[in-house]
Amino acid sequence: MSNEYRKKCKGLFENLFVLEMANNHWGDLDRAYKIIEEYGKVVRYNNIKASIKIQIRDVNNFIHKDFVDRDDIRYIYKTRETKMSKEDYGKLINKIREVGCIPMATAFDEKSVDWTVDLGCDIIKVASSDINDWFLLQKIATKNKPVIVSTGGASLKDIDDMVKFFKNRNIPLAINHCVSNYPSEDSQLELNQIDFLIERYPDLVVGHSTHEYTDWTNSMLISYAKGARTWERHIEIPYPEGHRQKKVSVYNSLPHQIDEYFKAFHKAVEMCGGPKQSRRLIGANEKKYLEALVRGIYFKKDFPKGHKLTVDDLYLAVPLQKGQFSSKEFMEGDILSEDVKGDCPLLIENVEIDKKQKEKWIKKLYKRGI
Repeated sequence: MSNEYRKKCKGLFENLFVLEMANNHWGDLDRAYKIIEEYGKVVRYNNIKASIKIQIRDVNNFIHKDFVDRDDIRYIYKTRETKMSKEDYGKLINKIREVGCIPMATAFDEKSVDWTVDLGCDIIKVASSDINDWFLLQKIATKNKPVIVSTGGASLKDIDDMVKFFKNRNIPLAINHCVSNYPSEDSQLELNQIDFLIERYPDLVVGHSTHEYTDWTNSMLISYAKGARTWERHIEIPYPEGHRQKKVSVYNSLPHQIDEYFKAFHKAVEMCGGPKQSRRLIGANEKKYLEALVRGIYFKKDFPKGHKLTVDDLYLAVPLQKGQFSSKEFMEGDILSEDVKGDCPLLIENVEIDKKQKEKWIKKLYKRGI
């Protein structure tokens, strides 16, 4: 895959936080607006590149008509009760833009893919459950929009096939390591999978979609250090008294917890420093500190001009003085340009060196030492 594709993916997805509102609006526009506004403030306060993500379903067709009233089947009740119109979804997307975030949606069916694009979402998300739903993936591919796919519960073949599908169509793609346990215990996070995905798909931005509920710092620090560059967590705000959803699910984050998560990100960036692909720049303070520990070369006894130096003529000790050779600069066989005294430092002026080279060395060696 070309460098252009790699750069395009990196530019779109790198350091992107996806705040998953899901259906926590419960079909209530006012509640949805409040969620968007609360998290928009947290995003702006922390200077974060963030998307607020909604879930879009054509509920009338997503649930089979014979099962639409079944409250005993997982998700059917909530899907039915959180239904929104296309117009309402459009209002949410406009509100997300208004607070300075990127609108994004998980489209769970083909009609919802059309809605997602018609309403102006910048990125389409594919849920872990749909990684091998080829009807849906083919529909998404026709829109040529950037895509993020979560990989919870997927086989390696599922992931390989999906990645090949989108890359062959030159569609910008990021993939999330994800464990689809709601909530996830720390012992279930499997963060080493980030390394695996980065090694297997080096052209892609790899992220971490997580549902742990006891900590908002450690997985961020670890995932960033491992190379994850996009993240997703579910978001929520408390429910008013008497609401049918009595309390916030533990895998959903509250505003103060996402604030903690963002601060952990900034700390991770600070602690990890520059890119892994090249050697870091060494700061002046660090150089100065280490130079104070470097041993300088001293003469064991007096030697006359013209003497050819060997290691047996010298010893090393601290401190390193200005203009003095350390073991790094000394070459056995250097010839003395003048008489020298025992226990004196071996200086650049003491040896025969080409004039231009000597000027260069003088500038270098007199910048260090005491």
